[in-house]
Amino acid sequence: MLKSFDEAITEAQRLTDAALRRLIPESEAPEARVFEAMRYSTLAGGKRLRPFLVIACADLFNVSRECSERVAAAVEMVHTYSLIHDDLPAMDDDDLRRGMPTCHKQFDEATAILAGDALLTLAFEVLAEDKTHRQAEVRSELVLEMAKAIGARGMVGGQMLDIWAETHALDVPEITRLQRMKTGALIAYSCAAGAILGRADEHQRQLLSAYANNIGLAFQIADDLLDISATPEEMGKATGKDADAGKATFVSLLGVERARDQAMILVDQATKYLEIFGEKGNILRDLAKFVVERRS
Repeated sequence: MLKSFDEAITEAQRLTDAALRRLIPESEAPEARVFEAMRYSTLAGGKRLRPFLVIACADLFNVSRECSERVAAAVEMVHTYSLIHDDLPAMDDDDLRRGMPTCHKQFDEATAILAGDALLTLAFEVLAEDKTHRQAEVRSELVLEMAKAIGARGMVGGQMLDIWAETHALDVPEITRLQRMKTGALIAYSCAAGAILGRADEHQRQLLSAYANNIGLAFQIADDLLDISATPEEMGKATGKDADAGKATFVSLLGVERARDQAMILVDQATKYLEIFGEKGNILRDLAKFVVERRS
């Protein structure tokens, strides 16, 4: 029986949290503080959008949950590492994340840096372990594609562009490239990982890649809209920082109505890429709508 979207995302959150608790140990050794910081940041809640995409895309190909939940947890580790580092004084200098003190506020800057580093390396350890998939070539591809998605030509490069944008005026194509790298690359990997686990054919992978690219941009446009319309309490973090810094966003360049229309166009296009999967793609269709309708 097919689950509703709410049931599916709640289940993905539960599976991901359980896997994170298993994979990030508690410790009483002298280095216990870094494990505490890792667990504090990963288990602080959140939508678990990226892990959900891993599990939902893997479900299209009937992949064992034992495999997909491990990859989902690895993706969340990487996402959390990026948030910990983004929040540091040298980057965005934020005090709140998911309604809680950021890692460097709860602990200290050095511990936050180390916690982010440890989460990143643990993610690759998880992907490379036999338990993630019995076939070495699948594990190797998971590792390779992750490295491509989050390195200097992906998420890290997008963050560098975001810093560069503080002193340069960007147009829509430049903002689009920045966000495809900074936000979209890990979202795209999340869909690709499910397809890799499922040994999907090239056509199926291309369709999921196109879907992921569209919802990644729609997600960022929605974030830009929420940054000017939602409260800090709704978002669990400070809002309006891009506007205060004079940074270009989709909303500042397109205006609220055009930005909202563009997000809906991207969602409509994204759902068309799922037609090949029939009813099994319904959860991903619902996710695309959720991306632009959410309030946090």
